[in-house]
Parts: sequence; C-alpha cells; structure tokens
Amino acid sequence: MKAIRRFTVRPVLPDPLRPLGDLARNLRWSWHTETRELFESVDPAGWREADGDPVRFLGGVSAARLAELAEDRAFLRTLSAAAADLDTYLHGPRWYQESDGGGGELPAAVGYFSPEFGVTAALPQYSGGLGILAGDHLKAASDLGVPLIGVGLLYRHGYFRQSLSRDGWQQEQYPVLDPNELPLTLLREEDGTPAQVALTLPGHRTLRACVWQAQVGRVPLLMLDSDVEENGPGERNVTDRLYGGGSEHRLLQEMLLGIGGVRAVRTYCRLTGHAAPEVFHTNEGHAGFLGLERIRELADTGLAFDAALEAVRAGTVFTTHTPVPAGIDRFDRSLVAHHFGDDGELPGVDAERILALGLETYPGGQPHLFNMAVMGLRLAQRANGVSTLHGAVSREMFSGLWPGFDPEEVPIGSVTNGVHAPTWVAPEVARLGAERVGAERAEHALSVGGSPRWDSVEDIPDGDIWAVRRSLRGQLVEEVRDRLRASWLQRGAAEAELGWIDGVLDPDVLTIGFARRVPSYKRLTLMLRDRDRLRAMLLHPERPVQIVVAGKAHPADDGGKRLVQELVRFADDPRVRHRIVFLPDYGMRMAKKLYPGCDVWLNNPLRPLEACGTSGMKAALNGCLNLSVLDGWWDEWFEPDFGWAIPTADGVTADENRRDDLEAGALYELIEDRVAPRFYDRDGRDGRDGRDGGGESVGGGGEGLPGRWIEMVRRTLVTLGPKVLAGRMVRDYVERLYAPAARAHRALDAATATELAEWKGRARALWPRVSVDHVETVPSATASVETTAGGTAELGSTLALRVRIGLGDLRPDEVEVQAVAGRVGSDDAIADAQTFPLKPAGGPDAEGRWVYEGPLALDRTGPYGYTVRVLPAHPLLATSAELGLVALPAEAAGDGAGVLMR
Repeated sequence: MKAIRRFTVRPVLPDPLRPLGDLARNLRWSWHTETRELFESVDPAGWREADGDPVRFLGGVSAARLAELAEDRAFLRTLSAAAADLDTYLHGPRWYQESDGGGGELPAAVGYFSPEFGVTAALPQYSGGLGILAGDHLKAASDLGVPLIGVGLLYRHGYFRQSLSRDGWQQEQYPVLDPNELPLTLLREEDGTPAQVALTLPGHRTLRACVWQAQVGRVPLLMLDSDVEENGPGERNVTDRLYGGGSEHRLLQEMLLGIGGVRAVRTYCRLTGHAAPEVFHTNEGHAGFLGLERIRELADTGLAFDAALEAVRAGTVFTTHTPVPAGIDRFDRSLVAHHFGDDGELPGVDAERILALGLETYPGGQPHLFNMAVMGLRLAQRANGVSTLHGAVSREMFSGLWPGFDPEEVPIGSVTNGVHAPTWVAPEVARLGAERVGAERAEHALSVGGSPRWDSVEDIPDGDIWAVRRSLRGQLVEEVRDRLRASWLQRGAAEAELGWIDGVLDPDVLTIGFARRVPSYKRLTLMLRDRDRLRAMLLHPERPVQIVVAGKAHPADDGGKRLVQELVRFADDPRVRHRIVFLPDYGMRMAKKLYPGCDVWLNNPLRPLEACGTSGMKAALNGCLNLSVLDGWWDEWFEPDFGWAIPTADGVTADENRRDDLEAGALYELIEDRVAPRFYDRDGRDGRDGRDGGGESVGGGGEGLPGRWIEMVRRTLVTLGPKVLAGRMVRDYVERLYAPAARAHRALDAATATELAEWKGRARALWPRVSVDHVETVPSATASVETTAGGTAELGSTLALRVRIGLGDLRPDEVEVQAVAGRVGSDDAIADAQTFPLKPAGGPDAEGRWVYEGPLALDRTGPYGYTVRVLPAHPLLATSAELGLVALPAEAAGDGAGVLMR
C-alpha cells in the first residue's frame, strides 16, 4: 500500500548534542575531515550505511545512543571544539577581508548563478564538470571569505542514476528527492510562511517557486523549487529534472533561474540583512535572463532601457564553459517572444529589445535563434573562458559579435578553473603533508593556495609517498570490487557466478583512470581502436596495466550510450575483465576513491574541444600523473616532469577515423614505451622504510621503489598543486573580474548610465561617417622609408606616420586612432600585433578632416606591415572593442598603408 501523505520525522537531539545539528546543516562537513570523523564516532556502522550524509545519519541514531553521548564528557569536549572551530571559520576574517583592509573597495557581495551545483553527493544537483566546478567555486569562496550568494534550481529528480542492462546498455532511474531529507532549510518570511518568487507566464498563468537554502560554509546557496501547491501541474514540473524536457521546458527553467533567481536574492537579502550583490556572475548562459530582471528593476525606478542596460552590463561577469556551438542552449525567437512582453514577463518592454540581446544577428549566425551565450556576452561587460586555450577558442567562436576585430582582440579573457583541494584530496595525502608542516598550515595551503608550504613535499621520504600511493590503490581495488559486484547483480547475475570479481584488479599493478561525461568528443572508446594491442598491455607478463572507466551519457544521446555499451562489452570479456572495468553511476562518492587510487589519469578529447577538464586536476592533487591530450588546462601547464602529452593529429580533420587511429597509436606507444616502464623501474630500496630489499613483485620489477616515478609524483604536488586550486581560481576572479566590475558598477549612477547610453547611441549612429582617408610615412631622423609595398627599413628605426581621418560629427576625444603593426604572412595578415597611438596634429582642415601623427618603432626583422584604424573612445568602456565599431583604410595595403622591412 502507498501512503497518502508523506512527511519527515526529524530527531530531537538532547540539549548537550544540539551542536551536532548545526554541524550537519552546514555543508562544511563535506570537506572538513575532523567534522566527518566526529559524526563517524557516534556510530561507525550507521555512518557507513548513511553514505556519510549527517542529515540521514542523525535520523537513524537511536535515542539510547544519543542519551549515552549526552553523558560522555570526552565526546562532548570534542563536539564543543568542533562547534567552536565552525564558529571561528564562519565569522573570523579571512583572505577577502584582509585584502579589502576595511576600505570597501571589493564588492559588498557577489551573486553567483549556475544551473547545477556539485557540493556534495548528499545534495545530488549536478551532472558533471559544470556543477562540480560551481560547487568548488562556492567552497573556495567560503574558505577565502568572499561574500558570495549562490543561486540555482532544486531538481526533485536530480540528474539520473545510471545502471546497465545485461548487454551493457545504459539505463536511467530518476529517484524522487525530498527536500526535507536533504541538508536544506526553507527560506521563510518573518511570519513563518514560506518565501516565494513568482514569474508571469502567457495565458494569465503564474510560475511560483519556494526557496530552499543550503549553507556552504560561509556561502548561502539558494535553490528555487517549483513543486509548490499553488502551481498547476505543468508549472510544478518545471524543476523536475536537470537538463530534461523540451525547448519550452528548458526555457522556463532558465527564466526561473535567471529572473526568479534575482528575485530570490532580493528576498533573501531583505529577510537576512545580507549585503545586496554589486556584481552578478553568470556561470554559463543558462542564467542569462538575470540581466533582464535587473534591467526591469532599474526601469521601475524610471531609468530608460538603454541606460539600465549599461548599468547592468557594468556589474555583470559572464563565464562561458563550452568550446562548441552545439553546447549552447538556443531557442526559436518566437518561443522567447511568446514569454515576454505584455502577456508575459517584463510587461511594458518591447519584446524586440529583449530578442535583440540574444539573436544571432551576425555573419554565420542563424537570426531566428535566440542564443543564451550570446545574450550572456551582450549583457556582461566582462567575460571569460575557463583556460587559456579555451579563452582563445571562445574568442574565435564568438568573433562575429565584434566584426572588424581580429579574434585575439575579442574581449573574452580567461580564468583557468581550479578544484577545491579539501574536498578532493584523500585524507591520507592530506595527513602526509600535515605531518611535515602542521595541520593548520596544511589546511591553509590546500584551501587558500599560494603557500610556499607546498615545497615541503620535497622533504617527504620516497618510501612514505609510495606507501600512501599503494594504500590508496588498494582502497580503490576494494571499492571497484564492491561496485562491480553490485552492478552485476543489478544486471541480473547470480551471486554464484561472480566469484571472479574477487580477483579483479591488483594493488600492485599500474592503474589508469578515465571518468567523465560521454559526449563523442571526449572519446571514451579511443582506447579500443586496436583491441589486440590493448589486451596485450592489460595482460603484459612483466608490465601489466589495469584500467578503471566510468561515465554517463546524456539520456537522450543514443550515440553516447552506444559508446558506453562498446566499452562495457569489451570489459565483460573473461580474458581481460580482471584488468579493465566499467563502473556505472559515476558521481562524487565514486570520484573520491577513483582520483586518489589511480596512478595515471587519462584524458583524450578531440583537441581543442575540452574547455578545461578539471578531473585531471583532482587526480594530480593526490599524486596521480596525467596522460592527456594538450587541451584545456593541460595545454597550459603541462611539463614532462609530471606527466605525458599525447601527440595529436590536428591537421587530419577531414578523416576522423584516421585521426583517431593516429592518436590511439600514440597513446598505446606512450603507455608501452614510457609510462609502464617508468612505473615498474624499481631500485633496490624497500618500499616500506627505504632499506635495501629484493624479491619480485607483480610487474617483475622487484620490491624496490620506483624512484623516477616517485619524483614525478613529487613534482606534480609541488609544481601543479598550487596552480590547480580553486582558491587560486577564486582569487583570480576577485582581482581580475569582480573588483573591476564593482568599480564599474559604482561609477554608473542613473545620470552616468544615461549619459553613457546616449553616447553609445550617438557613436553608433555617427560611425558610418568615420573614415581613414589617407596614410603616409614621413621621413624622420631615424628612417627614410619607401611608401610603396615592398619597401625596406632597418631594425631599430622609427617611422613617422601621418594619417588623414574623417570623423563626421564625432570629436577627437571620442575616438582613438592607432597604428597596428607586426609581422605579416603571405596573405598580408598581421600577426603578434602591437598598437601605437596616433595623436591629432592641429584642428580640422577645410574639408573637416583631421590629421593624426605618431611614431612607429620597427623592433622586429622580417616581413613587417602595418595598418591604421579608428576606434570609439570613452572613459567608461571596458575595452576599445566593446562597441564592436572600427574604421579601417579602404584597402589594407593601399597608398602607404603597409611597409615591409627586412
């Protein structure tokens, strides 16, 4: 029989144990080892049964055990210390407060919006890297004291749980999540009623959502939930699943996230007194509608749309995570128009103004499509990719929004992602560092980064490093066997036929990990290109390799599911199933065993389609070496001292099969000739205490230590460790994006925003009359240069340029005139360009033309060229490319517009 009503009965803790409730409700426990150990000490078996979720755990502790603990003085002292430590963490000054120095220069608060957050497995609201990154961003912000407010949606079914059919086909299950059983509290009005936000939908309908709050250390995470009684059935299901449903369903989710999210932030600040955000950070385009809601807020104060747009742009940061257009949400313009205007949201605002922010009205775009990333870029004055390479890819991908500018000048920067070390570093690795530098210093190095204490890894004996690495590999072996047995039972196998699982993997064999989402570009099955060669590596008599694979395909991606099935069927082969396994239902719990337990982390995407790829960072922090294509963060930080770069066949793009064959061959060769030999190359020292030893191990390399391998582990920790931290990443966001955005936001009061909007409108209207009419070189004391193409000049000389400019009705102080120079190729395109400012030489001539002059220093040899351009200039522009306006000579190499030097 089914219950007709469902509710949650919460435990009543004795007064001395009340701090346990506070510790359970703050998700800091998810990355604070001492707090988790405290909960485990209450009931170790119950803690394991609850999968380390303190909310579930406390609900199962018997009243007798609670009464016993309430009288246990030793436990109460430990509990009191843990509660005091949390209070200090929450309220003491941290990096952000110390950096601001009480001056109020940094933002009073930052709103951080994301469609998914991977904070802990106990709050399953993530699908992959985007959500895990968002969760790590919140945790690192908390550690640093950054006053962030996270905003997302609460999905009643989360993403999905993955299992396998008998023949290896991915199957999905969507368990129902009860918010009352999660580490959440309902945001309530002062009278105790649930706080709600509401959106207007076409047809006189309303979409309402309550607001649940997760406390991530110092950072509140607000999660909107449309499953409320006041909604109709369709509206209740808006927040049913992460990345589910059709176009309208996704549009409503993103309207609720952006528009409803801003309203939730306003409600939260009103009820709690939290400072209102001065900066809004859009983590990918899904939350882009937040800019429209902020425009509406300002319009309600009497500010015109264009002025409100400028004010909103000044305080907005947009981060793009995708390197391919297919990864961006795009909606038909008619669908978006249907949900805005007088019969929907933002009544009184012309729907065409809203559409203009997202339509692909640029060369190569599809003008009938509303692009969420395009809207994000148009609504943000500052934008970034998530690695240096991804920044370059993004500038190329979105260059159509800035016509006339070379891709390298497109105003999209980069902040390379990082990972939250206290979450992902195994306790054994953390303790190894703490023994050298002290627990407090080790925690500071992991959380805040930038600490020279990472250098202390140099002093850890080889034997200690190897002992920890082998212990973690052994833990992974046990974890794999448990998960593999559960998977086979779920696939319909009988316990009696699973005895072979006890021999799966070996704690002394080189272990390679591969785990991620399964879109085609990540190439889950690249390792299967030559199956005989792979089998030979797995079964090598002296240098065997074992591989652990995990990953989910999107429920609607049958191509991805076929890749999973292909890998599973290979791993089911009795000849190799003890050396290669596929583990279903990849998530945070599995990852915390997988990253530390592997010796090598494999990543082989199609370059340059990996935006960042943070799984390799998490592995590196545990002393796992990376074996990866030079893509994402690995392209930026790879060194032979701590890993291997898989050669790529970038030029072979027409034949994907040939490219895959070439790169798979390079991968096999690396493992056979370099990776495996180094792992099994042992010296004569004993693996436990550094004494000389002998004997044989599984790989035939003796029982000594792999000294060169251990040195690579050490270099990984010392060199990569501080770089890959989320603390470093968040500091970069604060210093390079949040602080400048806050300053720009404060500079744009209503009058200034109006003036800027009017100036931009004027500049756009008058720009067609701006022209570069004549360019010439003037003999100078250091150079006499022929003005025809093909002329020559000497290195170190200086050209004197004179340019005749038409400004129409614009003033000289409203433009910037530049010479752009650099080496040129056979197509006359300028590479590695430098800019040289040119200044007016007197007033306009009789025809209203202005003469600009300036020097051009010739500091490079070889083919060299220059051109001249005019850009709009205003003190409140973030970059000279912001408006996308530029005037160039009619012919790039005409009448003195170019010069060659050798």
